[in-house]
Amino acid sequence: MNATPSILAGALLPAEAACFEPGESAPATHALLQVRNVSRQFPGVQALTDMSLDVHAGEVHVLFGENGAGKSTLMNIICGALAPSSGQLLIDGKSAVFRSVQEARKAGVSVVHQEFSLAPDLTVEENLFLANEFCSWAGLLKKQAMHELAKAHFQRLGFNISVRARVSGLSRAECQMVEIAKAALSNPRILILDEPTASLTEVETGQLFTLIRALKSQGVGIIYISHRISEIQAIGDRVTVMRDGRFIKTVRAANTDKTQLVELMTGRSFGGFYPHIRFQPGEPVLEVSGLETSKGLVKHASITVRSGEIVGLAGLVGCGKSEIGRACFGIEPKIAGSIRVDGVEQQKSAPGRFIESGVAYVTNDRIHEGMLLTRNVRENLSLASLALPALRKKGLLARKAEKRESFAMARRMSLMPLDIERAARSFSGGNMQKALLGRFLARRPRLLILDEPTVGIDVNAKAEIYAVLEQLVGEGMAVLLISSDLPEVLSLSNRVYVVREGAIVDELVNERKNEEEALSGFFVKE
Repeated sequence: MNATPSILAGALLPAEAACFEPGESAPATHALLQVRNVSRQFPGVQALTDMSLDVHAGEVHVLFGENGAGKSTLMNIICGALAPSSGQLLIDGKSAVFRSVQEARKAGVSVVHQEFSLAPDLTVEENLFLANEFCSWAGLLKKQAMHELAKAHFQRLGFNISVRARVSGLSRAECQMVEIAKAALSNPRILILDEPTASLTEVETGQLFTLIRALKSQGVGIIYISHRISEIQAIGDRVTVMRDGRFIKTVRAANTDKTQLVELMTGRSFGGFYPHIRFQPGEPVLEVSGLETSKGLVKHASITVRSGEIVGLAGLVGCGKSEIGRACFGIEPKIAGSIRVDGVEQQKSAPGRFIESGVAYVTNDRIHEGMLLTRNVRENLSLASLALPALRKKGLLARKAEKRESFAMARRMSLMPLDIERAARSFSGGNMQKALLGRFLARRPRLLILDEPTVGIDVNAKAEIYAVLEQLVGEGMAVLLISSDLPEVLSLSNRVYVVREGAIVDELVNERKNEEEALSGFFVKE
């Protein structure tokens, strides 16, 4: 890598690759990428069947479908991580065979995966140039040149991150921005973005959309994978819907709506999204008063969650709402305040003590903190219940009982495929999330803390999780829902606490529980 990427230099591709407005039909000529009748088989699974797709210069082509629909498999074939079982790829009308991600990158195909691939012990700039370092004729690193280019790159993108910061110290949203910057630096002709806004605030999402429009103006073809229909209509030109590994239909983003997209995705009529939960709040299960954490991200926070209700925590990414949830499970140490579960003070408790008190916590990072990816789903489902009498026999694990209970929970959570001996890493993100939730429900907790439970999962999987929550609340469980998806937290919660800079600044109930009131609390009033 010796030349400055064109996104920095401001160079444009030929005029024939000019950008077109969202909603317009893609040009009949100059297809950068053509996917023709691509199929992919895995042992016992047909992941893709005769899938076809075109991506034109200067368009955002959205891939839309349920988890497990084949989007990730198709993406991995396009970027060289997988080879198709049959079919072909064409770049500029010429057959392309990628035997590695590096070969695809050389051909102008870059990808930003939903799950990060950064080296945590390296700095931002070191990650940016990893395997593409600037070297002198003597083989020495040109560190200053890389630093200056990285700094200029981030300034142009509008990402306010120090390029000398160590990745391990960055937030999830900041890591997402580094991944995007890394892909943009390679001067891609085809850029694949997989759920790129899952960890971004509204401001950061706006910056990403500005970048996408800049890339479109340079003739870059963008494949955008998202489950957020509002984003699809805001940034997309065309939408290709997939189901069960097959092409269903390509529609213009501006001429379709949520109902049509969901019906195309699921193959059935759309009868509503959020359930109408009838709350019957009982006695307080969780009482938090004057909570402060050791890292200073939570400041004098007080909340109450009662049995038979969902209470939401809403706020911008990084506002401290996740830290409140983690403190209520003993992950974030508290330095002041009190946490009571069923009236019992939790003094300097570790997560194990909270579990014994009937508290369950589902992390917002299922890959790194949640699932054991190399173990099967049976073991993942039973992990939190191994000490329960139902799974013990003479002090040893009762294998038959474990298998029976794990299968029953997998069926309850509508896990697909219903194969508990299959490795967790082979399941889609939505099914991993359902399995992670099922792990803790197996203990029948009194209080369930959910941190971003639907990030990166499809509409159908969300609806299934919502249905489970409705059932749990009906059975008297208390639920603390932490979500950056404002419509989600407002629609599912009985009450919503607004969090800003680590403090509770408002409580929304009844007619005040709306987006306008919530957003007004997110920002400091001038």
